[in-house]
Amino acid sequence: MDARPLFFTLLLMTAATAAEAGVIRGTLTIHSVVAAAEGGGNPYPGRANSLVRTGAELRGTVDDAVIFVEKLPPGVDSTLAQPHPRPRLSQKDQTFIPRVIAVAAGESVDFPNMDPIYHNVFSPSPVKRFDLGKYPRGQSRSVKFPRPGLVNVFCDIHSNMEAYVLVLPHHAYARPDEHGRFQLPALPAGAYVVRAWHPDFREQRREVRIPEGGDVTVDLGF
Repeated sequence: MDARPLFFTLLLMTAATAAEAGVIRGTLTIHSVVAAAEGGGNPYPGRANSLVRTGAELRGTVDDAVIFVEKLPPGVDSTLAQPHPRPRLSQKDQTFIPRVIAVAAGESVDFPNMDPIYHNVFSPSPVKRFDLGKYPRGQSRSVKFPRPGLVNVFCDIHSNMEAYVLVLPHHAYARPDEHGRFQLPALPAGAYVVRAWHPDFREQRREVRIPEGGDVTVDLGF
């Protein structure tokens, strides 16, 4: 049996799919960046030389945002998933770094302690409740997030520490760079709803249409 007709048919189908794909890119602008009130250092009990925070965290920074598509056509997400290092939400300088992490449902996040004091990581969020207990510098524990939704993360030793894990139902999301520029993965032509989430602002939604064989620019702002 001559396999060449089938090969060329698949090649044409792949080329047609690639031609119909487009990229949503743009810039997110934020107009109010403020410093959060300091928690007074909040040293770990019983340690005279406990680590003291050196400054207030900023609130409203553009790189705390997550840009994502509300819903994907069936079968598209499987083409977007790419191997990548497991995300890390570090405990460093008595702060969670980064403040925000976005993952697709089913992925795991590592929580390494990089401070010379004990920390704890827990969440009371209904999407994923967990408590990793107290552990010292150099140790790391991980959590798998099977369901979409927002997970608030805290340390029960240091009340000033707070972070966010935004669990999305797919891989069509992006994080803005320090200038607010973002680019979503290539998607088939069609109508989409793009959402911009930020822990300090009300979520933004924008209807977008990707033309056949073309990209689209969407500028968002808080």
